[in-house]
Amino acid sequence: MTMSQQRLAEAFVELAGGAPGEPVDPPALLAALAERSSELLSARACAVLGVPSETGEEQVYASGPEARDLVLGHHNQGEGPAAYCRETGRAVPLTDLENPVVRLRWPHYAPRALALGCTHVAAHPLRGRERTVGALVLFGSAEEPVTDEGLAISQSLADIVAAALQREDELRRSHTLAGQLQHALTSRLVIEQAKGVLAASRALTMDEAFALLRGYARSHQRKLSGVALDVVEGRLDP
Repeated sequence: MTMSQQRLAEAFVELAGGAPGEPVDPPALLAALAERSSELLSARACAVLGVPSETGEEQVYASGPEARDLVLGHHNQGEGPAAYCRETGRAVPLTDLENPVVRLRWPHYAPRALALGCTHVAAHPLRGRERTVGALVLFGSAEEPVTDEGLAISQSLADIVAAALQREDELRRSHTLAGQLQHALTSRLVIEQAKGVLAASRALTMDEAFALLRGYARSHQRKLSGVALDVVEGRLDP
């Protein structure tokens, strides 16, 4: 295995996000994608637009401040390959920024990128099962072009990170659902215990005990589970 192949293999392992079931740090993973893409590809610069948290706030991670500002500044205007990928979930093939049609399509983005020495751009979406969570953008110039090999490698890197982010999202959802189910089960058990306490102390049927609990909770604008817990722990005799 050559040195470049070794570095590529190491990048794939890192960007896979760890073993299945292990938590993934989305911001760190997106930052690593930008860093590894810059190291492995011959492009002038690389940037990643992504949504690393539940807040939905988009962040940009880049190989340099100019690439970061270029993506972040014009994404909000709906211009550039990152905005296109994020909105459509489609890749942007290698695009000549000096093309008049492209300059008409991106009237602010294209001149700014050219002023920074970037003559070509390409982008790959980070696609999950339900939505596109970001984009990997490659910037090229005459001296540091985006090659066909670079496009193929960057597509693979983007796909690996998208899969890792999808796995993290599914893991987070499963943990949330498990917590909700556990809370519901615990609440139900406490309510059943409270019904038993009232039925025994008041000589009520279980249905009558439940009606008493529910009536007290409604009249005092409290949660039924909270009233039940107070009854079980002896703090309340409704």
